[in-house]
Amino acid sequence: MPTKPPVISIIIVNWNTESLLPPCINSLKTHIKKYSFEIILVDNDSSDNSVAIVKDRFPDVLLIENNRNRGFGRAVNQGIEIASGRYLVLFNTDASVEDGAIDQLISYMEIHPQTGICGGQLIYPDGRKQHSFDNYPSLATELLNKSLLKRLFPEKYPSKKIDYAQPLPVDSIIGACMAVRAECIRKIGRLDEDYFFFLEETDWCYRIKQAGYDIMHIPSARIVHLQGKSAGKVPVRSRLEYYRSRYLFFRKNRGLLPASALFIALFAKCMINSIFYILLAVLTCFANNKIRYRLILSLMLVAAHICMFPAKMRLEGNA
Repeated sequence: MPTKPPVISIIIVNWNTESLLPPCINSLKTHIKKYSFEIILVDNDSSDNSVAIVKDRFPDVLLIENNRNRGFGRAVNQGIEIASGRYLVLFNTDASVEDGAIDQLISYMEIHPQTGICGGQLIYPDGRKQHSFDNYPSLATELLNKSLLKRLFPEKYPSKKIDYAQPLPVDSIIGACMAVRAECIRKIGRLDEDYFFFLEETDWCYRIKQAGYDIMHIPSARIVHLQGKSAGKVPVRSRLEYYRSRYLFFRKNRGLLPASALFIALFAKCMINSIFYILLAVLTCFANNKIRYRLILSLMLVAAHICMFPAKMRLEGNA
């Protein structure tokens, strides 16, 4: 007799986070109670014991082992290929759910068929709130002070500081935990693999919203997120990908003129930062580690802009 497919397919992308995996997976197994689910873990060629831990402690997890780091988007798409749930949940290794959080997201989507993506409230372990949703990148958000924008235009730029009592329509969900309707993926496609590590989920939200679906923030669903633990292992190259992804989003979704304006403005900012940190480094005789790091980062960003972010600077195969 054929096995009934699960309601939820949870896709986790891992790279060298062996200490985070057990609590992450255990939290999902413990706190999803209402719906059937499967867990798919895509490992991006970890050099630690991640794969061995999963095979030994979580044999029911569907494991995909890559022989190189294929990036977040490609890895998620690999998971989508074998997922059988009506809903997909993208989940970071540095996240864990509070009781009923995933159940709440799926229940909301079951009742509201026009919702294509939804996510909960991300929090630090001490309960402080994190940014759980964001606006689509624009020249205003990239070049102006975001805090000022949120104060001046609170309806257009919602703030994490507000305690929302009801589900809130937003532009995009932060990808640490996001539930996606499988039907949407069949209509608009998978993640764009041209993004390696940043903004692939934002681009997905943009495409799904353009297709007529709602993107919703569900504040009562709480997810603990150790922000940056899974992304901070190669900070300089991660920063390069951060810039590269923004330029890609602008070229795809804003047009060549706004993309060019952003490139020129951020290149100028990187040049100014480089000069500033060169002067600081000289004044401190290169003795301050933080200043030296900032100098290296700013110089690498200048070089990347001059070279138009060549492929050899990518994280792929190295992160």
